[in-house]
Amino acid sequence: MKKIFILLFSIVTQSLQAQQNDWTLAPFTKPKENPILSADSSYEFFCPMKNTSVKWQKADVFNPAAIVRNGKVYLLFRAEDTPGTNIGFRTSRIGLAVSTDGIHFKRQKTPVLFPTKDEFAKYDNPGGCEDPRIVERPDGTYVVAYTAWNRDVARLCIASSKDLVHWKKHGPAFGKAYDGKFVNIWSKSGSIVTQMKNGKITAVKIKGKYWMYWGEKGVNLATSDDLINWTPLVENDGSLKYAINIRAGKFDSDLTEPGPPALLTKQGILLLYNGKNALGENTDKNLPAETYSGGQVLFDANDPTKVLKRSDNYFIKPDLPHEMRGQYKAGTTFIEGLVYFHKKWFLYYGTADSMVGVAVKDAL
Repeated sequence: MKKIFILLFSIVTQSLQAQQNDWTLAPFTKPKENPILSADSSYEFFCPMKNTSVKWQKADVFNPAAIVRNGKVYLLFRAEDTPGTNIGFRTSRIGLAVSTDGIHFKRQKTPVLFPTKDEFAKYDNPGGCEDPRIVERPDGTYVVAYTAWNRDVARLCIASSKDLVHWKKHGPAFGKAYDGKFVNIWSKSGSIVTQMKNGKITAVKIKGKYWMYWGEKGVNLATSDDLINWTPLVENDGSLKYAINIRAGKFDSDLTEPGPPALLTKQGILLLYNGKNALGENTDKNLPAETYSGGQVLFDANDPTKVLKRSDNYFIKPDLPHEMRGQYKAGTTFIEGLVYFHKKWFLYYGTADSMVGVAVKDAL
């Protein structure tokens, strides 16, 4: 009788745990094809800023956005051009690759978003265009939130496109808000809230506004009427409002940074985010210090500022050799792209600031 009771108790406990965790998108597995993209010095293009031909993918290829278009997966990946220099001192350009199976990609020869002699050069030259996240508007226009890096201040910027190849830059996301109060702050990683209907993911309004999670040390919020011009949420004293922040002793003890576009689900708004482990007394002792891994948090569907649930542990971490060897040697699975494709979830991420990886989850 005692053994039967223990067995029943175990079954009930497991069932309750499963119910408590059914809000997360997990587990993911990493297919044997990893890494799926890496540096390639055979790709050249004429750089309008340097006035010469450059091997724009020579150093590293990483941190991709992802979108499904016409039955194919498109990656917008970050590529750096000059090996042997420190992090932040190369030029990044965003390239385009396409796949029919979500794993094997063919790259376009030239980048699609990069520094050029335009009004935005003061923001993205010489550091470049980095770390995109992409959404599709209900009208079919694509919008990218990316980091413009002039080697002084990182600025979250916006660009739009009809075909993923030709992009129009719109400048800093917060350029018009509060009379430009936040245009020169350090800002990165814009995760715009989306919704999936009939297998298609598009940006969605909540209470008449588009919402975006953004930030680096902690996760901030912003709203928009058009996905181009964004207004950060602030406290009564005018300081930036935080949706979540770092937690001592956990995988996100040093940094929380939004990952792919957030997803409105039946349970709430699901945000997959990147957490960096601290170096020192606040570190998660089960992870190497300064490791980047991925977590999940659920916000109220009617109040995107309100946290309902948050994972205590990571759901993805560096555990393959190339994820712990490269430009960022502490180890990185930096998640940025998520698509629903062929009835599976494909999660794309940067590995050690050097390559592109993918993890796959079967749909329920």
